Amino acid sequence: MAVQPEGTPCWADAMFADLEGAKSFYGDVLGWTFGESSSEFGNYTQAYADGKAVAAVVPPMPGQEGHSAWCLYLASPDAEATAAKIRDNGGETLMDPMQVGEFGTMLLARDPSGVVFGVWQAGSHEGFEAQGVPGAFCWAEVFTREPEKSDAFFPAVFPYTMVKMEDEHVDFRMFNLGDKTVMGRMKMGEEFPPEVPPYLNVYFTVADCDAAVAKATERGGVLRFGPMTMPFGRFAALTDPQGAAFSVIDVNTTEGEIPTTTPVS
Repeated sequence: MAVQPEGTPCWADAMFADLEGAKSFYGDVLGWTFGESSSEFGNYTQAYADGKAVAAVVPPMPGQEGHSAWCLYLASPDAEATAAKIRDNGGETLMDPMQVGEFGTMLLARDPSGVVFGVWQAGSHEGFEAQGVPGAFCWAEVFTREPEKSDAFFPAVFPYTMVKMEDEHVDFRMFNLGDKTVMGRMKMGEEFPPEVPPYLNVYFTVADCDAAVAKATERGGVLRFGPMTMPFGRFAALTDPQGAAFSVIDVNTTEGEIPTTTPVS
């Protein structure tokens, strides 16, 4: 797989205090297998779907124990330049660009509305080896209570154009790279308790949404929303036993018409 265009979601990982518990949970729910932990890089452990690298899990660094969360990385040809753009547009870098051996360079950042995300400048590790197949990343959405901040920030940092979904019931926009939609943005409503911070929600593909939900809840996960069928697939929002939010989607089970969209200038 070639290095992805700037702004493309290209990798996802999460810190878990109970690494073996996370591996067991996601192995059951998403069918992941796991590679050897890399002690040189803090026991970073890659997850595989059908032999293809699709994500990673890692124990927390000292001082970062606590709430687990998935982090989505957006591709950059120059992490230092992207870090400068993040700061210039009201965001903050939580971890300045750091080279990870020959694999690439990473940084962690937060947008002005509080959404945490990563940036990845690929070296030998170019990111997802598979997408849109069972167990692999499929989609992501910025969930924010201050959409105007995220809407101004992300297209200023990355080469996105934006379209608005014409639906009076939701405030939803999509970030495009050329003619390809790469990420969504949803305004958080009253269904989100005040203690839930803004976040970037990652969707993993499953063959059967209801079966994945049953397995997740059986293993101690919490169903937050769904399952619900929409024009893009049947999906559900979950929280894993260690508190990390994620969604599952069966893209082959669809219902309804694709909503119309209009460009946002």
